[in-house]
Amino acid sequence: MLQILGKASSINVRKVLWTCAELGLAFEQEDWGAGFRPTDVPEFLALNPNAMVPVIKDGDFVLWESNSIIRYLAGRYRGEWLYPADPCERARCDQWIDWQASELNRAWSYAFLALVRHSAAHRDPSQIESSRANWAKQMAIVEGQLQRTGAFMAGEAFSLADIPIALSINRWLETPFEHDALPAVAGYMARLDQREGYREYCRNGTP
Repeated sequence: MLQILGKASSINVRKVLWTCAELGLAFEQEDWGAGFRPTDVPEFLALNPNAMVPVIKDGDFVLWESNSIIRYLAGRYRGEWLYPADPCERARCDQWIDWQASELNRAWSYAFLALVRHSAAHRDPSQIESSRANWAKQMAIVEGQLQRTGAFMAGEAFSLADIPIALSINRWLETPFEHDALPAVAGYMARLDQREGYREYCRNGTP
């Protein structure tokens, strides 16, 4: 059976859990990371030298990096409806998956660590505001894309791209500051609420 190593409160682990829900995959999940089993021990480092979650073990195959994992699962377990085989359609998914990891994550990092994680190393008010403003700028890009598609991030149908993007939107909504009005984003999250994986692993009260 597929094994997922990583605590379920991690946004990156939840990408994998939600993908499994969409694909109907059975799995065993073990809690690793802060507050649980440490990732800097030899046992874990042998699987991922970065000491980061998630890691999956699928038989003898070991893989880390959340976006690589969700792509692998969709490709391995007949998830073409989720991650299309057509190069153009797949590229549309990939651009938003990669953008979430590079631009969107980088924008929210400082504000989230300050306001939700209450990190002692993230208390500079000017940097918090700078992060919040940059986060709002990236969220405006999401809003514009959803206005264009009228449905989901990569087009008319739900795809793998929606999983990381929706998790970041959830983090935006759960972080305590004044939020800009984003009607297309609100409609998008309401559409996603029809999906069991979204309700269990995304909009479930966990930032």
